[in-house]
Amino acid sequence: MKRLKYLFVYTIPLTVLVAFNFQGIWTFFTFLVFFGLVPLLELLVPPDRENMDKKLADDEKNQKIYDYILYGCLPLQIGFLIYFFYVIADTPFGSLEYIGRITAMGFMCGVIGINVGHELGHRHSRWEQFIGEVLLLTSLDTHFLPYHNGGHHRNVATPEDSATAKKNELLFTYWLRSHFGSYVEAWQLEYKRLHADGKSWFSIQNRMIVYSIANVIMVTAIYSLFGTEVLIAFLGAAIIGIVLLETVNYIEHYGLLRKKNEHGRYEPVRHHHSWNSDHPIGRTLLFNLSRHSDHHYNGSKKYQILKSHQKSPQMPTGYPGMMLLALVQPLWFWVMNKKLKTLA
Repeated sequence: MKRLKYLFVYTIPLTVLVAFNFQGIWTFFTFLVFFGLVPLLELLVPPDRENMDKKLADDEKNQKIYDYILYGCLPLQIGFLIYFFYVIADTPFGSLEYIGRITAMGFMCGVIGINVGHELGHRHSRWEQFIGEVLLLTSLDTHFLPYHNGGHHRNVATPEDSATAKKNELLFTYWLRSHFGSYVEAWQLEYKRLHADGKSWFSIQNRMIVYSIANVIMVTAIYSLFGTEVLIAFLGAAIIGIVLLETVNYIEHYGLLRKKNEHGRYEPVRHHHSWNSDHPIGRTLLFNLSRHSDHHYNGSKKYQILKSHQKSPQMPTGYPGMMLLALVQPLWFWVMNKKLKTLA
């Protein structure tokens, strides 16, 4: 049964069904559940810092059920995206229902599209990476993988990393800096990779060129088949997915910095360079993403065996609640800057 707890992610499309088929405030049902009910429950349910022992972890990392849960997200995401196009086409443009249904699809783009795409993008198997790329395409965020794997994991908790939020940095300005900074760096990383192999950057082997073509084809196809209003709705959902991702990035490394040694090199990434949360509801929903220190310590480690570490700085609540806290910037700075002082 502990393995099946990760099926909790499949409650998201159930709430989206409500948003797509009911009227009025019910079209915001997905956001109300996951940014209303879930944060409230996480204030009541204590964190669970229990780890698997080595023998159990060695067995669990090879259990395919964990992979199948991830793979199942691909047809689910694509199916709901197509369903969204037809539903939103029949929804009055600019209405409350139009906006509510965009938020529901946007939540799926952020959690199922981008987060599962992130997990699979760390795998060594090319076909698993491909599934991750397709999932990321549903939010037009395909540049995430080259940047995240080649840039963020190398430069995390340094001023060189676009996705590491600085102390007292405003969330809105961070969204822009992180998203567009990581996009530029993704192109730079692909150029360096191909140049090192003696190949031209202007090549089909440049993933950013392939991703750009895929993005253009997708946007063009949506416009051609469904029209302007549906395209606007899709772009809105994609932006919500990206904003959710960048908000998670903001809270994961806020204010944390690696030190430089006498040679001017940064210390290795350690468990105290990421904020963590062991609150079980948000942790399960996001495939243990909130055990973020262990993920950065070993990026290819499968989600089901990520560990909680005593030296990892802890958030006061789970990711959904922390994302809401980040939106109230004065309160965020008051809470998190006090926590940063205790780590100094």
